[in-house]
Formats: sequence, structure tokens, C-alpha cells
Amino acid sequence: MHGTIESTTNETHPWKGPMLFLFDFDNYFRMIRLAWNESVPKARRRYLFILLVVAPLVASFHAVCFFLDRIFFPDLGRVGMREPIFIVGHARSGTTLTHRLLCRDEGRFSCFRLYELYFPSLIQKKAIRAIARFDEEHFRGFLHGQVRAWEEWRYGPMRHMHEMGLTEPEEDDILFYWSMASGFWITKMPYMGDLDFYHMNDWPEEKRRRYNDFYRECVKRQLYLNGSERVHLSKNPMYSGRVASLIEAFPDARFIVNIRDPRETIPSMLKLVRAGWKQLGWDEDRQKRCLQILASQSWHTYRHPLEALEANPGIRGVVVDYRDLTADPAATVERIYLELGLPMTDAYRALLEEEGKRAREHKTTHSYSLEEFGLEADAIRTELADLFERFQWDVGQENGAHE
Repeated sequence: MHGTIESTTNETHPWKGPMLFLFDFDNYFRMIRLAWNESVPKARRRYLFILLVVAPLVASFHAVCFFLDRIFFPDLGRVGMREPIFIVGHARSGTTLTHRLLCRDEGRFSCFRLYELYFPSLIQKKAIRAIARFDEEHFRGFLHGQVRAWEEWRYGPMRHMHEMGLTEPEEDDILFYWSMASGFWITKMPYMGDLDFYHMNDWPEEKRRRYNDFYRECVKRQLYLNGSERVHLSKNPMYSGRVASLIEAFPDARFIVNIRDPRETIPSMLKLVRAGWKQLGWDEDRQKRCLQILASQSWHTYRHPLEALEANPGIRGVVVDYRDLTADPAATVERIYLELGLPMTDAYRALLEEEGKRAREHKTTHSYSLEEFGLEADAIRTELADLFERFQWDVGQENGAHE
């Protein structure tokens, strides 16, 4: 499937009753079967505990809160999701940098912070914000300090590869984690070839609609919290495989496609996910097989967003070259705004100039090679030859290491 899916949805989706929390039972039982047959005892015990104990408890809690949202906030049904912007592109291609630069345009965009993704209900979000205010007013931020210490322990060791924190903007796909429907499960249970969170375009129409309706409901809750006049801004490398489905579900959507030399992005991504997989106790051959499948998926990740936009000329989209983004972030974001029809304030333009200075000062200390993942060095150049020609990746070398 290249870039077209016949649209069967309308821009407006009136509420007909409480939207239920999504739980993908097919995926869930498939994951249990895989965990039950896992040959590594440590991984097997961990998987089964999470799937049989933690997941049902957390998902049930979310489901109750999600249902109650419409009862406690009856005007939630009037919140619309208009002209959302989706930032897609291969992992490590500049999606995070683009997302966080745009998020600095205060008052224009709404996005999810990491903690808000793990608590998708409006009741949960408001409760967490109320607790934070109470802590600041009555305990001088004691709870905040404890959370920051945990955050440093949890995310600190990985920040040299990806700046992550509970209050940082993050990928919307995490919304689906406790729905057993998020691509992040692959980082925990890397059964590549047995679990598929990527190829949404190939799923049955009813399943696509169910996923996207739930996603829309989650976004509406965030807009209710941040301001319904704002534009939802989403960053998801995983969604590079479902641009046609997003156009089907959100026909007024706009897209930013980040592009970077795949000889940098693919090995970098493989190294990032392998760092987590090593803790599972899997042998090297098994890891390499999964990494090879993940690498092959990259060909589609690079092609599909471009093909989908070409097949849907009425959809606004802009391609952002990583070299331009890191060399002159201000000019690059200015072009994004121009092509997506967004006005830019003088205050935000000045902020971009300061951000650009910091971006240009960053230098990479990482080097990667395909050979360490059991792949042929010229495989990327062969598979994506036409894109190498289009984007002139053989001319000069990139600088920087922003994701």
C-alpha cells in the first residue's frame, strides 16, 4: 500500500455517548502467548507479571476514569480537533528537535507531556495538576523533588541519546501503551514479525477507525485542558507507517516530514533499541534477527510519508531536511510556518534565533556502523537509491546528533 486509503470519516465527530477506553484484546492475548513460550526464564517471568498482573490493573483504572470523564465534564463533547499537525519521519531524523522548537510557540500549540500520555483521562490529568499545586503550596515542593529524583534515575542514563523527562513533550503513541496497542511494546517485547504496531494502513477498516477514534478522544481531553483554540501538535516516528490512515481519519491534517541521511538514522535507531534489548538476556543471533526486521521496516518508513503526500495533493505538507534544521533552525521553522499557513509572531521569531545558536553549538560524539548489527554496509544505499539521488546524501556529510 503506497499512499491512498479511501476516506470514510468526516471532519466532525459528534459524541453519541461515553467513549470507552481502547483495549486491544487480540494483541493482548498474542503477547501472552509469546510470553508464555519465551525461552529466557527471566524475560518470561517479567513479561507474564506485567501482562497478567500490571496491565489489567492499570488498564482497568484508566477505563473507569476515561468513562467518568464524560460524566464529570459534559462539555467535553463540544471540543473539536481541527487541522492537527503530525511530525513524522524515521527515528533520529530530527523529529524531536522540530517538535520541541514548535512547542516553544506558546499559546499556539497543544501537545502531550510524557506524564500526560501515561494518564490519558481528563480526571487523571486534573488530579495530578491539583496535587502538584497542593505540594507546592503546602509541602514546598517535597513531592516534586521526589519525582525529579525518580525521573533522573529512570531516564538519566539514556539522555545522551534522547532527552526524556516526565514534563517533556513526547510521542503520542505512548497513549496506547496500556491499551496494548503502542509501538513502545517492541522496546520491551521485541518480537519483530510476531507483533505489528506499525502497518496500520494494512489493518481492517474497523480496527483503524477504532484506534483513531480513541486517539481523537485522547487529544480532545488534552485540548480541553490546554485550550480548545490551540492546534494539536504530534510527533511520532512510528506514525510514518500510517500517514495514509491518518489522512483517512483526519482529512484536514497537516504534515511535517523529517528527512535525514539513513546511514545516520538507521544504525543510530538500532543501537538505541538494542541497548534496551540486551537487558532481556536474549542471545546475539536472536537480537540480530529482530534488528534486521526493524532495519528492513525502515525502507517503508522513509518512503511512505513522501508517497502518501504525493498521492494526496490537497493535504498540506512540508519536507524538512535535517541539515537545514541544524544549520539554521530559525529559517527552517519559518519555512514550515509559511508552507503550513501559520502566522509567526515576532516574540517567537526572536526565541528561534536563540534556540538556533544552541543547536549549532552541539556536536556529535557518536559513530555507528551497520556491520555491528549484522547488516551489509551498502544495504541502505541500495534500497533507497532514488532518495539518495533526490536528497543528495552523498554530497558532503552531516553535522549534529539531534533526534
